Formats: sequence, structure tokens, C-alpha cells
Amino acid sequence: MDERLDVFRSSTLGWLIGTAAGLGTILLGIAGIVLMALEVAGMATWWLGLTVAALLIVLVKWVQNLAATYEFTEERLIIRRGIIMKSVDEVELYRIKDVRINFSLLNQMAGIGRITVSSSDETTRAGDLVIPEIQKAQERREQLRRLVDTARQKRQVREIDMVHEDI
Repeated sequence: MDERLDVFRSSTLGWLIGTAAGLGTILLGIAGIVLMALEVAGMATWWLGLTVAALLIVLVKWVQNLAATYEFTEERLIIRRGIIMKSVDEVELYRIKDVRINFSLLNQMAGIGRITVSSSDETTRAGDLVIPEIQKAQERREQLRRLVDTARQKRQVREIDMVHEDI
């Protein structure tokens, strides 16, 4: 078995402070507490519902993030998904064609990013593999690119892009 080089998950805290949806959830929770404390229109328990809704949103996001683990080895990117029903997908590193990183201004301030992997592996046949809200995303992207290059050299694999141009 390959040696684990890095194991990580999407960050719930990063999502909370680094995305508009996360910040909106925080504001929803705070609004519920403040409005309940002020007893606006005598409906304190209704306002508490806002805070409960915010906590439920955070709980759902936390469970989603808990359910997916990503792992780099020298030869594979391993994706483990599920809590009750588990699945394990492996992308051979030499098959990876492109590794992109996207991050907004909020993401940059929170230190998170979204890594997108496109490959010729069966795992990504339906679409690119997206790894959202990752801490140290730039460092992990560079690590993955180095591992892909090493895996290709080890297997003596080259990628050729076929471009069809109508002249």
C-alpha cells in the first residue's frame, strides 16, 4: 500500500468565515439571538427559530464535510465518501490532466480554496472532481501537481492534446 502523504477534509469553519453562504448563516444565528433578547413584537421563541435554523445549516454542512476524506499518496488520489454507506474512489495520479484552484476574495481571507481535478480516470468520467473549502488549497494543489509529474515520470507516461482545428 502507498504511504499517505496528506489526508484532509473540507473545512466547515472555512466555509463559515470564507463564503457568503457561511457568513449569511452566522448572521442568521446572530439575528435570532439579538431579536430574541430584544423580544421584538413579543415573539421571542419565533426569533430563536432563526438561530436553530442557522445551527441546523452548520450541522448539515459539518456532516457533509465529515463524510468525505481526501488522501494523497505517491501514486493515487483517494476519495473516501460516506458515513453509513462508504465508497472509495481512486484516481491514478498519472491520469490527471489538470489541477485548478478557484477562490474568491472571502476564500482568500479565510485561507481556503476549491481544487478541481480533471483526469482520464473512470472516477471523473461524469465530470471533474471538485474538492471544496480546502485549507491550504494552494499548497495542496502544488503538492498534487508535483506528485502527478513524478508519477508520470515513473511510468514514463506523456499526455498528448489532440486539437481539431478547421482551417
